[in-house]
Amino acid sequence: MEAIIRVEELSKHFRVYKHHRGAWGALRNLFSRQYRLVRAVDAISFQIQAGELVGYIGPNGAGKSTTIKMLTGLLVPTSGRLRVNGCLPWRDRRGYVAGIGAVFGQRTTLWWDLPVIESLDLLQYMYKIPPARFRRNLDEFRELLELDGFLHTPVRSLSLGQRMRADICAALLHDPRLLFLDEPTIGLDVVAKERIRQFILHVNRERGTTVLLTTHDLSDVEKLCERVLVIDRGKLLYDGRLEALRERFGGKRELLVDFAQDYAEVSVEGARVSEREGRRAVYRFERGVVSASDLIGRLSARYRISDLSVREPDIESTIRRIYEQGLLEQPKIGE
Repeated sequence: MEAIIRVEELSKHFRVYKHHRGAWGALRNLFSRQYRLVRAVDAISFQIQAGELVGYIGPNGAGKSTTIKMLTGLLVPTSGRLRVNGCLPWRDRRGYVAGIGAVFGQRTTLWWDLPVIESLDLLQYMYKIPPARFRRNLDEFRELLELDGFLHTPVRSLSLGQRMRADICAALLHDPRLLFLDEPTIGLDVVAKERIRQFILHVNRERGTTVLLTTHDLSDVEKLCERVLVIDRGKLLYDGRLEALRERFGGKRELLVDFAQDYAEVSVEGARVSEREGRRAVYRFERGVVSASDLIGRLSARYRISDLSVREPDIESTIRRIYEQGLLEQPKIGE
């Protein structure tokens, strides 16, 4: 497969100047230029293939936004190599932006005082989109994103969910091969989030658009992405399948069992009963110590069972556990 993003030993460092307080401090500020070096992104490497939908996650200050700004050409790297869609993003600006789309959380790319449709018309002119293609894309996005109710409303009067849908439409009108989404569901209600998630899946699967998604809402990652990149303190700590991350760091799994009759005692080797109510019991067991199938076999040999299911820990608790326990404080793990 073709790598649409190639990043090799990419770094971005910032000088943060020290400011001294007080009268003497003000004088020192005039004559000294002391600073500390902040390694916002520190020698990260990865590739993203055309057509992938990848989640880029990490805590606040981890380096996600700095990476995205380099990938979109808003920042020039301190060192390393970077090529996106065949271009150097900060150098080949005109040709580069014609092949990408970007949505940056709470910042709109639309004109604040204009109705949405007029902003979209201006983008058609700026990107030189042929009229037939513009009309075809706009008609498709109007239906999928349900834009008709506010197409003639000034952008400043839109709700956050409406504006986000309009921004996503604007980012895709020119058929970019690559879409950067930075917190696309931030602050949205459940219904608006689900509408946007379904649209992201549509453009990825039906149009083949490559998507790099950064978000603090891990349910976005769980529902959209098979592969994740985990960054913290500027270092890329994990690059691999979401399921592999869950398997390695997910902690205890749960087995929910409904018994066919009443039992006073329902203990089983290899698991602990964490909840018990009537004929239902919830067992917690350690991943890698005992398999779900072995546990089910042991229970079936002792008790009559009417129903059962295995419950995996959600990705949010897995990621929280990784950061709280420092499980990834080591060189990049890989898949």
